[in-house]
Amino acid sequence: MNMDTLSNYTTSTGDWREKLRQNERRTRGVIFLFILLYLIVGLLVDVFLLMGRYPQLSISQSLLLLVTFQVPPYGTLLMIGIAAVSLLITYSMYDRLMLLGTDYHEITPETAATLQEKQLYNVVEEMKVAAGLQYIPKVYVIEANYMNAFASGYSEKSAMLAITRGLIEKLDRAELQAVMAHELSHIRHHDIKLTLTVVVLSNLILMVLDMLFYSMLYKRERRDNNALFAVIMILRYVLPLLTVIFALFLSRTREFMADSGAVELMRDNEPMARALLKIQEDHVTHAEEYSREYGQTAHEQVRHEAYLFDPSGIDPTKSLSNLFSTHPDISARLKALGFNQK
Repeated sequence: MNMDTLSNYTTSTGDWREKLRQNERRTRGVIFLFILLYLIVGLLVDVFLLMGRYPQLSISQSLLLLVTFQVPPYGTLLMIGIAAVSLLITYSMYDRLMLLGTDYHEITPETAATLQEKQLYNVVEEMKVAAGLQYIPKVYVIEANYMNAFASGYSEKSAMLAITRGLIEKLDRAELQAVMAHELSHIRHHDIKLTLTVVVLSNLILMVLDMLFYSMLYKRERRDNNALFAVIMILRYVLPLLTVIFALFLSRTREFMADSGAVELMRDNEPMARALLKIQEDHVTHAEEYSREYGQTAHEQVRHEAYLFDPSGIDPTKSLSNLFSTHPDISARLKALGFNQK
């Protein structure tokens, strides 16, 4: 079956505006839950410190003192400070990490060496204007045969786009515009900042819970704190699963939003759909070659979540990993764009 055309799909009216609104609401909900979890763990640190200082207090008494600010929540404030510093450091280093291990070069109007590279830069300029961005992102070409792309940058000014040579060569101009519109939508929607925030908060939550768990485990006098220890132990095993589920949900939601954003900028849903089908077909056709090429590229895991197409899906032996994929499958993305397989 030739998958790189839409002849095998029926067309329906895809309400991309409603999809954008729906996914934006979902995103706000997930971010709220992450912040809530972070504050809960911060309060847990304060309860641990307070009960260590005043052993006669119960958990409920300690919480009451903290939430009414009769006792300053120093642990929570410290965790907020650590999160802020961690995010600043992560933001400043992230762009440099994204291209590590790849053979890349920057494209500018002056350095574009071929017609394809000049067309690529023109397309990015066109889509930047359509997206209403103030700054044009830096554009990099990665010398790789597989078809993929990603965006990075925590703000419009720091934004960059990276596109593989294979993608430039195998997509037509309209499809290339759709892919660039998708990536610029990630920048427009502040997806990189959201993703990094979730990753940092998740890791800090798990680190703090581990520290609390082992502090309680090896504490000599734990008899009066069994309830607190039970709460910490339950959270230590439940929260990692919750953070993974929330992070995956957020990542998939942002991919749907970027696809809808591409339709919004293109005023046409077909180019994005054709590009997705071509990229999937290309990965299926060259599965063995691309698996080897991805595998031999250093630091590939850094880019995995940012890619337009999730390369882990090309390995049929990893079908169960779809449950934990950072991207929705292609059929779901096409359906959201208004295309249903016959």
